[in-house]
Amino acid sequence: MQLTLASTSPAREKVLNAAGVIPRKVSPGVDEEAAVADLVNPTPAQYVQHLATAKARAVDGELVLGGDSMLLIDGELQGKPHTREETVRRWRQQRGKRAELVTGHALFDAATGQIYEEVVATQIQFAEVSERAIEAYAATGEPLECAGAFTLEALGGWFIESIDGHPSAVIGLSLPALRRGLDYFGYDFSDLWG
Repeated sequence: MQLTLASTSPAREKVLNAAGVIPRKVSPGVDEEAAVADLVNPTPAQYVQHLATAKARAVDGELVLGGDSMLLIDGELQGKPHTREETVRRWRQQRGKRAELVTGHALFDAATGQIYEEVVATQIQFAEVSERAIEAYAATGEPLECAGAFTLEALGGWFIESIDGHPSAVIGLSLPALRRGLDYFGYDFSDLWG
């Protein structure tokens, strides 16, 4: 069985690779703003799940995994910062605070035409870091294309005090959620090893 990852995220691919899965990677090409335009006052979970599902449905494959993550902090849902300046602004806001990384997962099974959806929320306690560290981190470019402006598995690990949840969910996708999705369709995760 071939898993197709409806994402170009290197982090999601690394999580799968480390778990013994070599997915076929396909960019879903989803216009995220257009995909959520019809939502009216969505919760953070509904927002990320809607995007994850749109991505999974946009790609062909026998088993397609779509995902989306955003950081909920101070009541604001944040995606990728994209720029150094925005990264610095966000880190000034989030240092020393607790936030929630909300990740939507959508697993589409072509054999049944059904989709399994699950949102995983992971609590993140950010460290109280210096202005110098924030500027240096932003200058590396690492956090610019990461939800919440951080990574757990690389330089950003210095900025995290603790997490409450599965580490894979913070890195890009929850392996427990994927396992539950596979179970839902009657597959075993070992079917993906290869």
